[in-house]
Amino acid sequence: MRRAILAVIAGAAVLAAGAACDAAAQPEAAATSATPTAAPTTSAPDYSASTKQVCTQLQTLYTAELRNFGTAMGKMVTYKEAKQTAEADKAEATAAGQLKAAATKIRKETSTALDPDFITAGKISASKLESSATDRRYFDKVKTLTDLDKTVQAQFAEWLNPVAGYCQTA
Repeated sequence: MRRAILAVIAGAAVLAAGAACDAAAQPEAAATSATPTAAPTTSAPDYSASTKQVCTQLQTLYTAELRNFGTAMGKMVTYKEAKQTAEADKAEATAAGQLKAAATKIRKETSTALDPDFITAGKISASKLESSATDRRYFDKVKTLTDLDKTVQAQFAEWLNPVAGYCQTA
């Protein structure tokens, strides 16, 4: 036991001597580390209450616009599989309209946030939704219910991740 204690003490002495040698070799480093710095400390603003309020408002997005989007997508696929092109096109237009409505809601609700980064995230999510509603590439990929099941979760993540990152912690 004594040997272990002596080893620890000897090791600490060697480390202390080594540190002293390094400090002696670099006087500026020793002087800098010994002098306390008076760096201004400002805490970041607390946006948590505002973020929580906006996220609460966005919850209706999941029960309205995105639910309606899912319903329209299901109809679109059903009509595509039945080769009812006109009805499939109507359902696709409805789904695109729901994406635009979701984008509008996200843009509107996040614009009231106090956190400028959350506002930016809202603009990014809204732009992604609007882009998909306009270019319709996602709709073209979905031809069967299996396609829809495989892709919808990843697609929602792509659209909503910028905003969801704020609302998961709120």
